[in-house]
Formats: sequence, structure tokens, C-alpha cells
Amino acid sequence: MKLRKLLSLKQWSHIFRSTWQYIISPAVSIGDKLLFTIPALLYWVLPDIMPFVPIDDIGITMLLMGWFVSRMDRKYPALGRAR
Repeated sequence: MKLRKLLSLKQWSHIFRSTWQYIISPAVSIGDKLLFTIPALLYWVLPDIMPFVPIDDIGITMLLMGWFVSRMDRKYPALGRAR
């Protein structure tokens, strides 16, 4: 994600809405859903794996959300346009 998009409120509102829509969509495969949920949950439950990284749980989750939505937008373009 470019810096301008990273700071855009419009982009983050799209990411938050789309993440939830992709997670609950029956058209998205379970494997694709797990690519986001497993790393996010593991980082929230086991944050001591990287104790000296100054990024908190919310920051990592937001970066994962941005990656997940951009990947799902490319993989399932029909779902992205339906909203």
C-alpha cells in the first residue's frame, strides 16, 4: 500500500467494511479466510514472540487487513464490485 493510501480515511473505511464482508462471504474459500484470521489471532494471543518490535497488536492487525483486502479484491473481483 502506498503512503497516500495508508493515510486515507476513505481507504481504511473500505478496508474495514471489506474485511468483514470477505470473512462472512460464502463465496470466499475457508483457506483464504484463514490466511487473515490465523496470523491475526496468533499475534493477539502470542504477542511475546516478537517482544522488541514496537508495533502493537492493532497496527499489525490493520496491516494484515490491508493485505487481506487487496488480495481478496484481486482474487474475487465480483465480490468487490457487488458492494
